[in-house]
Amino acid sequence: MLTYEQVKNDPAVRVYIQRADESLIALGFTEHSFAHVTAVAEKAGYILETLGYPARTVELAKIAGYLHDIGNLVNRIDHSQSGAVMAFRILDHMDCCPEEIATIVTAIGNHDEGTGLPVNAVAAALILADKSDVRRSRVRNQDPTTFDIHDRVNYSVKKSVLKINEEHTLIKLKLSVDTKYGSVMDYFEIFMQRMILCRKAAEKLGLQFKLMINEQQLI
Repeated sequence: MLTYEQVKNDPAVRVYIQRADESLIALGFTEHSFAHVTAVAEKAGYILETLGYPARTVELAKIAGYLHDIGNLVNRIDHSQSGAVMAFRILDHMDCCPEEIATIVTAIGNHDEGTGLPVNAVAAALILADKSDVRRSRVRNQDPTTFDIHDRVNYSVKKSVLKINEEHTLIKLKLSVDTKYGSVMDYFEIFMQRMILCRKAAEKLGLQFKLMINEQQLI
């Protein structure tokens, strides 16, 4: 069976991720390279493992997380759908079985807040893992005087923690925000749709979604 480590170490996959991120650099987007996709893969795996899903489902979530943004190689617009098509070709070439390809491709095609929905557990975990990756180190622009709102919001987040409680009843995203760079309202201006999708994803997994910023519960 195809493993997460095999996908991570595949030379072609690494080229696609790197070149996709280069396109986003040209467009002025935050980091979507190996740090982001690895963080998303590991978080997606953590979510399903913590909730007691089978080890193979956890592995598929990690693979989906690692491949989820390769569609940016084609275009930022509709990158989830183009990424799903690319992933299908990659996984088929790596002799992944059709049932597992279907799960991974469905998750990738549904991870974006514009068109996606948590149609299965892997998709739900991918959504939560992706949308919670907000951090200062994703900002490439090092001149605060030229920050746009996305730079301000990501740069303002000093710490981000996604955690499932011991009772497995809720998943909480806790952010520590330096309001010198970005306000809570800035966060909601660009992330409200993402947080709504996170709530739907949590519900798919039988959880409540909570957002806390500077120890204040907002959702």
